[in-house]
Amino acid sequence: MALHIHEAWILLFVIPALVTPAAINHEDYPADEGDQTSSNDNLIFDDYRGKGCVDDSGFVYKLGERFFPGHSNCPCVCTEDGPVCDQPECPKIHPKCTKVEHNGCCPECKEVKNFCEYHGKNYKILEEFKPSPCEWCRCEPSNEVHCVVADCAVPECVNPVYEPEQCCPICKNGPNCFAGTTIIPAGIEVKVDDCNICHCHNGDWWKPAQCSKRECQGKQAL
Repeated sequence: MALHIHEAWILLFVIPALVTPAAINHEDYPADEGDQTSSNDNLIFDDYRGKGCVDDSGFVYKLGERFFPGHSNCPCVCTEDGPVCDQPECPKIHPKCTKVEHNGCCPECKEVKNFCEYHGKNYKILEEFKPSPCEWCRCEPSNEVHCVVADCAVPECVNPVYEPEQCCPICKNGPNCFAGTTIIPAGIEVKVDDCNICHCHNGDWWKPAQCSKRECQGKQAL
């Protein structure tokens, strides 16, 4: 019984030695699914460096070919070092621009506001107009309205009249002034009552008249 046990141990050590790595056929053991996927992915994505350029949508362009990447209107040229794109400094759009086109690399103003707005009305460039009798205005090339307001001189009378379509008041009856509540013409002495004779200041028509007392006719009658 002891002899049979000894022989069995010898067989256990001998059999593994007979099975060598060369005896195992790797083709009988397929690669893991993950390894297969990895090897296939490497075949899908080609390297276009030095051969072409790929845009955002995956389209391939040849060397020297001109294209527009993405939504840009600025062109690119495919080179061995990759796409070389125009990046100009675009001029600023005029603030009065009413129509802008984006067909080129830079936005372009196609229509500029060529009139002025003033109190709800439109005026052409360099047009002159009078919104009121005392205002003179002009529509400037900058689309802004510049106005000059007339500075009226002090009238030479106390009862000036404003005529239609005229800016400054006029003295229809000539210069005058007040003597109390009575309006008297300038340049002559006026007897305003039995005792006072008045006349207007020279040049200062807005001041009250200068009056001097004379002998009253009422006293002479007594």
